Amino acid sequence: MRVMGLAALYPKPRVAHPEHRGYPDRLRDLAIERPNPVGAADITYVPMARGFRYRVALLDWASRKVLAWRVSNSLDSRFGVEALQEALARYGKPEIFNTDPGSQFTSEAFTAVLPAPGIRISLDGRGRCHDNIFVGAAGGRTVKYEYLHLHAFEDGTALRRGLKTWLAWYNPHRPHQGSEYQTPDEVYVQRNTIITEAA
Repeated sequence: MRVMGLAALYPKPRVAHPEHRGYPDRLRDLAIERPNPVGAADITYVPMARGFRYRVALLDWASRKVLAWRVSNSLDSRFGVEALQEALARYGKPEIFNTDPGSQFTSEAFTAVLPAPGIRISLDGRGRCHDNIFVGAAGGRTVKYEYLHLHAFEDGTALRRGLKTWLAWYNPHRPHQGSEYQTPDEVYVQRNTIITEAA
């Protein structure tokens, strides 16, 4: 391909804007066994019949429950901020919030929402593609292979409607091997119940 001057077209890795503040990787060697200590986010590229859209998903790391999501036709930080605000309002604050170092997640608009309630920000380390693996799987790969690749969406409205239906099924009905074939809702409720009873 190089000899012929050809290059593959695909979404490039997201990197932090050089003017954005850096944050440490707080997940190394951290055992996460209950809901809400770690929240995470990931952006998925969605091809359409004409053009494309981006989908951001925010998840609880322990249960893989999708807490909030948004679709956008651009990669500015607004749709991520809206999803983050919804997740915090509905499910409370995690102790740590982890993302890849993409400029949408390191922007002042996004990070300004997190420290206010006392959440520690964590970014994947360089070359550590497995740091955000649960979010990549539940937030991106699962929805791609089980839903997005099986449908052709004409516009953003059709995509949002379809994702809303699929995600209403995902949380209560999609079992995960890593969760002993329990669904995200089952893990989230069960582990929260155990913590409440122990307290």
